[in-house]
Amino acid sequence: MHIWVDADACPNVIKDILFRAAERTQTRITLVANQHIQKPSSKLIKAVKVGQGFDVADNYIVQEVAESDLVITADIPLAAEVIEKGAHALNPRGELYDRDNIKQRLSMRNFMEEMRSTGENLGGPPPLNQNDRQKFANALDQLLTKYNR
Repeated sequence: MHIWVDADACPNVIKDILFRAAERTQTRITLVANQHIQKPSSKLIKAVKVGQGFDVADNYIVQEVAESDLVITADIPLAAEVIEKGAHALNPRGELYDRDNIKQRLSMRNFMEEMRSTGENLGGPPPLNQNDRQKFANALDQLLTKYNR
């Protein structure tokens, strides 16, 4: 398994969890962003800086991801694309996207986007808390245990 991180919006605390997991399980990680991303010095952790533009990092990940890889993203359309390729998608709050729930998530996302376009101020998600970090770490651990044998 190779882990791909939609790194532009990935919280640093989640990246730190990923870095520790990579070293512990000897799993390769690639951070993809359109800006410079800080990363530890490790042969397992790579950063790719893509050009500026809408969905450039997402398109790079979709192009490079392989079946059974894991993508860390809160971007639901990106998650849907990688699931179609047979990869896994996990958001920074520890929610695993899969074939059973991604269509519902896309519908809800599109509905919320439509509401925002009418001027509705719906606010954003709450900040990550300790429970979210723990849920992410647990879900990541389960996936790495299951697929890194």
